[in-house]
Amino acid sequence: MAQATTMIANKPAWVDLASADAEASRNYYSKLFGWQVEVDPDPQYGGYGLAKTGGKDAAGIGPKMDPNGPTAWNLYIGTDDIEELTRKVQAAGGTAVTAPFDVGDQGRMAVYQDPVGAFISAWQGTRMGGFQTNAPNSFGWAELNARGVEKALPFYQSVFGWTTRQSEMGEGQPPYTEFLLDGDSVAGAWEMNPMVPAEVPSYWQIYFAVEDVDASFKKAIDLDAEELLPPQEFPGGRFAIVSDPEGASFGLLKMAAG
Repeated sequence: MAQATTMIANKPAWVDLASADAEASRNYYSKLFGWQVEVDPDPQYGGYGLAKTGGKDAAGIGPKMDPNGPTAWNLYIGTDDIEELTRKVQAAGGTAVTAPFDVGDQGRMAVYQDPVGAFISAWQGTRMGGFQTNAPNSFGWAELNARGVEKALPFYQSVFGWTTRQSEMGEGQPPYTEFLLDGDSVAGAWEMNPMVPAEVPSYWQIYFAVEDVDASFKKAIDLDAEELLPPQEFPGGRFAIVSDPEGASFGLLKMAAG
């Protein structure tokens, strides 16, 4: 398992949903993505469910730890040393919202807030290494929607060793930043659309890879999701964004063949 955790250091390692109604969320995503969700009966895991596709770990769904927090998808970045990572976060102007702690015998996690207010978590796996699949209906991409993205980029460069590459997105659109690790794209970032209500803080948007964005979008809506962005093209493929019945936003993504 040490090899598995080393492979995901400083890259997206896991996503999970903190839901006000975990059972309803499990049912929704099982229908949408065909996930088989297994809830751990051990009380120490608080009703956390492991979502599998093709028998491989794809995501987690559990009850909110903070009843006042939003129902939202959370991004975890892998690390080999979560204590040292926490020191880097604080030195770079971030906040350790939740200090590193053990998650049973599965690993250690921490929750941070970056300088523009977006939450991001870290995972140092022991028994559980993280994603086991990149097949359709699993994690596809993570994107920082920031209020003041120029304040966020140095933080992620310093903490995770990411470099950046900017692409122009067309007239009236902010440039798009790709985060790179060893030359490979690992995540993205851009300035939040000014049309987003002022009370919405900076956040990480999670996308799931699908075979057909339009078909998955229709299915998501038919299962009572709300449309946030309808299916549309972008330079790398096609995407859409919806809000699930419990209020968590997520994207559907199909990368163009390249």
